Amino acid sequence: MNSMDYEEIWEKATVLLREDLPDVSYKTWIASSLKPVALADDRLYLEVVSDFMRKTILGRYQELISNAVQEVAGRALTVEYMTPQERAAWQGRRREEGGDALTISGVNMFNPKSTFDTFVVGNSNRFAHAASLAVAEAPGEAYNPLFLYGGVGLGKTHLMHAIGHYIQQQFPAMRLLYLSSETFTNELIQAIKNNKNVEFRNRFRNVDVLMVDDIQFIAGRESTQEEFFHTFNALHGAGKQIIISSDKPPKEIARLEERLRSRFEWGLIADIQKPDIETRVAILRKKADSERIAVDDEVLELIAARIESNIRELEGALTRVVAFASLTGRSVDAQLAEEALRDILSVRDPKRITCELIQQAVAEYYGVSVADIVGQKRKREIALPRQVAIYLTREMTEMSLPRIGDAFKRDHSTIMHSCDKIAEMAKTSAEMAATVDDLKKRIQEK
Repeated sequence: MNSMDYEEIWEKATVLLREDLPDVSYKTWIASSLKPVALADDRLYLEVVSDFMRKTILGRYQELISNAVQEVAGRALTVEYMTPQERAAWQGRRREEGGDALTISGVNMFNPKSTFDTFVVGNSNRFAHAASLAVAEAPGEAYNPLFLYGGVGLGKTHLMHAIGHYIQQQFPAMRLLYLSSETFTNELIQAIKNNKNVEFRNRFRNVDVLMVDDIQFIAGRESTQEEFFHTFNALHGAGKQIIISSDKPPKEIARLEERLRSRFEWGLIADIQKPDIETRVAILRKKADSERIAVDDEVLELIAARIESNIRELEGALTRVVAFASLTGRSVDAQLAEEALRDILSVRDPKRITCELIQQAVAEYYGVSVADIVGQKRKREIALPRQVAIYLTREMTEMSLPRIGDAFKRDHSTIMHSCDKIAEMAKTSAEMAATVDDLKKRIQEK
């Protein structure tokens, strides 16, 4: 399966897509809009006829297309979409570079949108962002290696690309190599097969910065771990920068050799958590502004309240809403957003979680009354449950801040203070973190 070229992979993927989509949708968004152009570095590149079509496809069919491609290929592949203009520029850079690897020396092969300027910083990623910037400003000197970890779609790859962009701009003579652990493994296999071990080692050890995505996939692969161990030692010993990403910290990667685990822990380990609702709104606002999309805060808050999983889903939801508005000739408002995201939101079923439900659950938990929570008493035994209820309402419903203020009979500044206070307590107090988690479970089970 892995020997298929990009045309064969796409041809077989379209067979699956034709079965899953209505005929009109398939012809409009797949057959007439997409064609394969390359397969490189665990990425299938598709040319899309226009940026508008790309946004619509990303919003509606991205997951379906990715699943079909990976099912056919029999391995993890990322699907990238390029307009004809982007394809021409991309292919020009590949020719200049003279190879398929993302080895950079004055040639930009990172995602142009993934920079430090476009990265939205919040409580969930502030440390990882600061660490990444420090490494970019002083490669091989600040933290080596830098180990970034977090769930899918939370911004690890964005930060790695941002580091790459920054180093390119500030240190243009430096040689960078960015790839996935899967590509490292595949190239090692080919080198062994073709008796080109020396060339393989020279390629990976003659760089100034090595960046490896999803390092967890080398776990359990004895030869790959052996080769990466020696590559790591050679680069680190020469003062070269190593940047690694994973879905979990080194100590939690099963079947990872202890000698690699300890080396990954030599430098700095930085995690990225799921963004809180304020960060999610900021991410949506940044995307809307960058795409010149006119959308009210109410709509952004609705999307942010409903989509909590990761940034990709969050931005995909906004793209879906905007495409739905464009195709139906309507303006973007809360009602349209509800319609556009109905199938996504129905899975999560957040509508059943209301402010009243949260107030009742919190009151029962703390042994107070709902009247106390929305009343004027300021005693700590009442004030703390009230603040927790306000925080959970902000986190678990689509209600805007003014509406939350009305529900709790409090002004905007009080609502914001309550949210900030409990968010901070949940980060610094294990007891409060456990309380918040327990209440969320109780509310979701009601």
